[in-house]
Amino acid sequence: MIASAAKYQRFSIVLVLLSAFVYFYIGYPLVRTDVTILISLYAIGFASFLGLIQLKKSSFWFLAGIAIAFRFVFIGSIPNLSQDFYRFIWDGRMLIEGWNPYLYLPNDLMASGTAPIAEAQELFNGMGNLSASHYTNYPPINQLCFAFAGLFSGKSIVGSVVVLRLLIILADIGTLYFGKKLLERLGLSVNNIWWYILNPFIIIELTGNLHFEGVMIFFVVWSLYLLHKGSWKLAAIVLALSVSVKLIPLIFLPIFFQWFTKHKVSELSKNTFPTIWKGALKLLAFYGIVLATIIILFLPFLSKQFITNYQETVELWFQNFEFNASFYYIARWIGYETIGWNLIKDIGRVTPIIVLLFVTGISLFRNNKDFQKTITALLFGLSFYFFTTTTMHPWYLATLLILSVFTNYRFTVVWSFMIIFSYTAYQNEGYAENLGFVALEYSVVYGFLIWELFLKKEKRQKPLFNH
Repeated sequence: MIASAAKYQRFSIVLVLLSAFVYFYIGYPLVRTDVTILISLYAIGFASFLGLIQLKKSSFWFLAGIAIAFRFVFIGSIPNLSQDFYRFIWDGRMLIEGWNPYLYLPNDLMASGTAPIAEAQELFNGMGNLSASHYTNYPPINQLCFAFAGLFSGKSIVGSVVVLRLLIILADIGTLYFGKKLLERLGLSVNNIWWYILNPFIIIELTGNLHFEGVMIFFVVWSLYLLHKGSWKLAAIVLALSVSVKLIPLIFLPIFFQWFTKHKVSELSKNTFPTIWKGALKLLAFYGIVLATIIILFLPFLSKQFITNYQETVELWFQNFEFNASFYYIARWIGYETIGWNLIKDIGRVTPIIVLLFVTGISLFRNNKDFQKTITALLFGLSFYFFTTTTMHPWYLATLLILSVFTNYRFTVVWSFMIIFSYTAYQNEGYAENLGFVALEYSVVYGFLIWELFLKKEKRQKPLFNH
């Protein structure tokens, strides 16, 4: 027995070292065009992650410690899989200099020679023309994070990267803390949190590539914890903070309808008209607090020009950009075959309406009375949006992954592995998607999801729409 335990311990150490090597190589020597190396390393990291969860699932603090340690492997690395962080640093330094980043295009400032920030040319070159030619779309709390980097390291790109990375690591620690507490309140295994915190996808995309979904997710999980506790006013403020990092949590708002209006506080309470009406008023107040907080956070930046620029950027996102899409690519192909051109503008206008109808449907007609069912509705509402969007960057998946932690669904874990194939678009110096890899990615994800929804025998899931 002792020999067996020692063997498992040695194997665990091997898996930790393998993972550390994967993160080091991806963080430092790797070049984005080395797709074969990237996918191979990622597969090793993912297998090590699954092995550690199995071997050390009873050692909470061990897994928590290595999850944090893995993140610090990246501490001084310049992201080599994403260039978004250059725009983050640019926006933060603009703010520190007293310039409103929503009102100026980097292209214009560089052309006129009026960029008021240090290392402007390096940041401009790094962000690329696509970012430099569009107004920033990062909400105020996200901009505040960027400003911290500008405040503490306004003349060093590496220093700014370290500050941004520390903020994301702190957010992940907060997600671990509140995620564990929420799992305990829901009566679920605390080991579920490792599907997120220890997942190589999260460590690489958020800590490594500096995507601020991690900060947004911290606020989302904190808000859900507060809501389950009954602190709905504070939950509304915290949810507004999440929206002020990334706009995506706005899609969750309709899905809280039944939690406020129909869930039973105790076995003796009933869903009578007065209790439903009282819940509806509370829900409206919840919405009001969320909206008011968001407006307050945007106030320092508000102007007619800001509204025009922001609206223009959001419209471009839906109607011009396309990457790693699912059903959209099928619709695009149909458009080429039947009409002869890309229907992205028309599809981009229709898709938000279809998503809104779907979210409204699961808000009203799916049984979301208990909190786990509510979170499951959040999961499928956002999944539907990502399945139909024109642009599905890998880091977007992080929000689905954290929501699935509080449900019985694991298709997001499968997707967190398969989505690495989207990087095959960068295997040459230019950008060219391989639709064969896109088809492989979604075939596996949809296949696993169909199995979970309809074919799984043990702990069989209820249908998405149940009465």
